Amino acid sequence: MGAQQVAARFAELYGAGPQGVWAAPGRVNLIGEHTDYNDGFVMPFALPHRATAAVSRRDDGVLRLYSADIGGDAVELRLDALAPGSDANWTAYPAGVVWALREAGHGVTGADVHLSSTVPTGAGLSSSAALEVVIALALNDLYGLGLKRWQLARLCQRAENVYVGAPTGIMDQTASACCEAGHALFLDTRDLSQQQIPFDLAAEGLRLLVVDTQVKHAHSGGEYGKRRAGCEKGAALLGVDALRDIPYADLDAALERLGDEEEVRRLVRHVVTEDQRVERVVGLLRAGETRAIGPVLTEGHASLRDDFRISCPELDLVVDTALAAGALGARMTGGGFGGSAIVLADATEVDTLTKAIEEAFANAGFTPPRAFEAVPSAGAGRVV
Repeated sequence: MGAQQVAARFAELYGAGPQGVWAAPGRVNLIGEHTDYNDGFVMPFALPHRATAAVSRRDDGVLRLYSADIGGDAVELRLDALAPGSDANWTAYPAGVVWALREAGHGVTGADVHLSSTVPTGAGLSSSAALEVVIALALNDLYGLGLKRWQLARLCQRAENVYVGAPTGIMDQTASACCEAGHALFLDTRDLSQQQIPFDLAAEGLRLLVVDTQVKHAHSGGEYGKRRAGCEKGAALLGVDALRDIPYADLDAALERLGDEEEVRRLVRHVVTEDQRVERVVGLLRAGETRAIGPVLTEGHASLRDDFRISCPELDLVVDTALAAGALGARMTGGGFGGSAIVLADATEVDTLTKAIEEAFANAGFTPPRAFEAVPSAGAGRVV
């Protein structure tokens, strides 16, 4: 549903046109997985798939939410009744943003909202972050809050962590709010410093495929939280604030100090090597050696599969099949336990690779995957 359609449907629902329409994208993480909550480095870029919201402000303490993708009736909530853990439905994401804004002292007094999204849910492409950021940006504009993009991302993360109860890091919301077209975002999650790194695949005859395995994942599930807790335990045992503080050159010594804490050792090894992989990819892209990032992506998948242990048979099949069919590199992307993989390939090989993956899934008896090209796109903005 396009912006004009979202606006028209808003008028049908609420009896008057919206005060504006905003959009915020999903994201693909090129490299840097499970490093964001360890104060490390990440490198996402925005997708053309986005959540679109038509919004008007209200002054009576009421929040009305409608999703074209869910259907049913509009959900009406009282702002003074919003509380963490009170909502287990999709409405927790936009309501959580309103709660976070008000908790931070911003005078939001209500809103009417009509939402529609093209970001696949459960695919590791940050559909929830897109939903949060589009609401935060709309309310920031409508209420003249004057918040910067990184501040909105922080508030959206708080909404997801505290209100929804999913222990995610800051990457997804920052990517949705701050990415630029034709670039990947090199983000230091400790100080939130950002560098836009040119990432023009088409100019070099390359493509990056996203392969959605159709295996749904949920960040609020227990396994994600266990990994985060394990990383925090590792940092505590090593006497550092976060695993970001373990230099790559000191990794072997750090692992030795962890003794028989085998699970923690694996988590620490992944995070420290993954931060180093992000820095390698940044260096290669700056040097114009885009093709050379392929093996680094593949290394990242092996680390996520073997050390972090968050892959699944479908994700491994995508990676293995793509590499056997001539891809330059491939890895799972997102939180894991399902979702999507990315495949870097020559443009001329895309059809062959896609067919090989589809055939491999059919032979394995898996649900057919969904593959599409990932084009580095613009971050959130007002569209009407």
